[in-house]
Amino acid sequence: MKKTLLAASAAIYLSAGAALAADLPRGPTPYYAPLSNVYNWAGPYAGLNLGYSWGKATNTEGNPSGILGGGQVGMNWQTNQFVYGVEGDLQASGASDTFAGYQFSNPWFGTVRGRAGYAINNVLLYGTLGLAFGDLKGTFGGASETHTLAGWTGGVGAEIGLTQAWSVKAEYLYMDLADRGFAITGMDDGYRANILRFGVNYHF
Repeated sequence: MKKTLLAASAAIYLSAGAALAADLPRGPTPYYAPLSNVYNWAGPYAGLNLGYSWGKATNTEGNPSGILGGGQVGMNWQTNQFVYGVEGDLQASGASDTFAGYQFSNPWFGTVRGRAGYAINNVLLYGTLGLAFGDLKGTFGGASETHTLAGWTGGVGAEIGLTQAWSVKAEYLYMDLADRGFAITGMDDGYRANILRFGVNYHF
């Protein structure tokens, strides 16, 4: 009886050991690196935007405000999580205001700016600074006068990559177009504006 139990125990032990040995991997198993999901911001892009501007015609009581829209083109470079580049845009603007018989408007403007920011995968937070230019138009009675002004602009923004090709953004800019002499007011007048706009970009 004891011999039978010992034999049975030995058989079970050897069978279990054989099963475990059969489950062990035979030879080295190759390692496959996981695919990268890091969003790439580098490269050229172009897009459209829509927004609103509110500001002041300097040395007057005018506060031209209105809807704006236009397009932008740019180029990004990326080093690890740091993204930097250049962007230019051109905008049509409905910003206008009338006071005491005077009317001042900013029918169009454009910017050329540098951008620098920090990417958290497909989310880009950035600051921007550069050149601004545009028209300031004044009218009084039957007289009309337009000057193209130049100045500077700066702001902040956030851009989100929806796919590797498409992204959406929100941006705030402050724009300062330097004063020029206006005959209709007998003073130097310029335009200072706050700009909030939303846009979409296609990355080539």
